[in-house]
Amino acid sequence: MSFIEFVIRHQREIVHLTEEHLILVGLSMSIALLVGIPLGILITRQPRWRKPVLGFANVVQTIPSLALFGFLIPIPFVGGIGARTAIVALTLYALLPIIRNTYAGIMGIDPAVRQAGLGMGMTDRQLLFQVEIPLALGVILAGVRVATVISVGVATIAAAIGAGGLGVFIFRGVAMVDNQLILAGALPAALLALGIDFALGWIERQLTPQTGMRREMT
Repeated sequence: MSFIEFVIRHQREIVHLTEEHLILVGLSMSIALLVGIPLGILITRQPRWRKPVLGFANVVQTIPSLALFGFLIPIPFVGGIGARTAIVALTLYALLPIIRNTYAGIMGIDPAVRQAGLGMGMTDRQLLFQVEIPLALGVILAGVRVATVISVGVATIAAAIGAGGLGVFIFRGVAMVDNQLILAGALPAALLALGIDFALGWIERQLTPQTGMRREMT
């Protein structure tokens, strides 16, 4: 049986596992954004927190993905077998690029722009939401891009703890020494990563000229 015939025969299962994969990535990225962007903003306002926050995120990135899944399983309320553990692990892996790029984007703004905003009577909150975040948006989105692509790849490991996703085909193929099964999981995952990266890259490019215009106007 050719690979195309295999895909046609198993198209329903491929679609179902792709949906599971997208749910895992979507939920984990949503949580990572809700946690990572505020943390990135926090360390621009409270420099003493920069090393602990970035240090923790860096340490998480050094842990092999399968080991991190294993470490989380016995933790009450967080771990266990299934999607919950996978979402926690994927969220942790996504934090570093989001926090780092949020911090870098805001700190990379010309200090004269901040001084101009303060001179106009802006509060710190107004300065953040009306000046700093709009100017840093392109850099922040670049971090989101990296984090999302990482999550799509790491999510394939989630099948090892019963969380579903396209990794089901990969692990099944490895166990059966079946290249078609491995490709049925790896190829859609790669296409997902490329598609998401392209879409976010397009959005990033659309925002970059606007950022430049805001900087000139300021």
